[in-house]
Amino acid sequence: MSKAVPEGWAIQSLDGKVHILSGFPFKSSLFTDDSDYMGIIRIRDLEKQSIETFYAGDFEETYVISRGDILIGMDGDFNIVKWNTKNALLNQRVCKVRAETDSGFDTDFLFQSLKEDLHSINASTGATTVKHLSVKDIRGIEKAYPPLPEQQKIATILSSVDDVIEKTRTQIDKLKDLKTGMMQELLTKGIGHTEFKDSPVGRIPTAWDVVELGDIAKLERGRFSHRPRNDPHFYGGNIPFLQTGDIPKEAPQITYFSQTLNEKGLKVSKLFPKGTLVITIAATIGEIGVLEFDSCFPDSLVGIKVNQKKVKPMFILYLMRHLKSELESLAPQTAQKNINLDILQLFQIPLPSIEEQELIANSMGSVDVRLNILLEKIERIKSIKKALMQDLLTGKVRVKPNESAAI
Repeated sequence: MSKAVPEGWAIQSLDGKVHILSGFPFKSSLFTDDSDYMGIIRIRDLEKQSIETFYAGDFEETYVISRGDILIGMDGDFNIVKWNTKNALLNQRVCKVRAETDSGFDTDFLFQSLKEDLHSINASTGATTVKHLSVKDIRGIEKAYPPLPEQQKIATILSSVDDVIEKTRTQIDKLKDLKTGMMQELLTKGIGHTEFKDSPVGRIPTAWDVVELGDIAKLERGRFSHRPRNDPHFYGGNIPFLQTGDIPKEAPQITYFSQTLNEKGLKVSKLFPKGTLVITIAATIGEIGVLEFDSCFPDSLVGIKVNQKKVKPMFILYLMRHLKSELESLAPQTAQKNINLDILQLFQIPLPSIEEQELIANSMGSVDVRLNILLEKIERIKSIKKALMQDLLTGKVRVKPNESAAI
């Protein structure tokens, strides 16, 4: 059954309309981290658009990828990207796609429109350990498309939104780098200190103390005592039941929960109040945030209620994020890393005066405010692009090639 298409549009499969170059199986024995050699593009490099592996062997120019080439990951999520960095080699299980000459397709239009097709193929692919995409799958895609000038106009509009997203992402990355540098500076050297001392936690200002986390806070594991844990009779109410994956990696505040308990579930759990610091101690160790709502959570999370006469909660949050790798190193080397409550309570931390804690927390918080504004901005732009794609790639909204579009 053929799909209905807008007036002036056509629909056909991509077979014979696109050129697909599959990556070459370069010898892994010649992989190196020496950046003097040509980089090699692996699936994991697509989203981040950066190269970690280089190739110390001979290669054919055919497999050299240039800025602007369209690449698809053939395993996993089937990501499609426009390569935007320096030339590199096309490794196996990554392919390059471009429209054939006189095919009636514009390559940039294909880039924008194939994302949804690849998502659909991925969703319909049977659940396996890793999903696989074939060249045949790509060629079999049926694509509705307008005349070439309209395709080019659509691609220009959507690409302009991509440019705004990319510029915003660059601003976010710069702020993240600033935040990392500030944390390192403020949480080891403090503000205005000129004298320093060696301590169990490294070199710190002379005026600072070293304390155990349990000395300045009450620590309590979450609870869900019923077994089996997934018994549906305890779920589906209106009581937040936080999971380890709900703890944010960037924003300080915990604003999201993925599960809920009912009143029966509450009786086998424990409700922690808004303002409690919550830290992960299993699988992922040391992620921490502050509750923006009352919530229950399981024993893979620990609630931290600080003595506010001694410490500022937000100082502890930033400090624990800074010390995350040190905390992780205390986990026994098992298949799934975890730490117990005793390890967390005995964990040593540097402690400035409460006044300096507040200054440090406020400085870090100001960066987080700016970062959150940009993160919200990029999500808004992504929503705008999604709506534009729905309108433009279906012909619901038509564009005239000779008109300019304000984004």
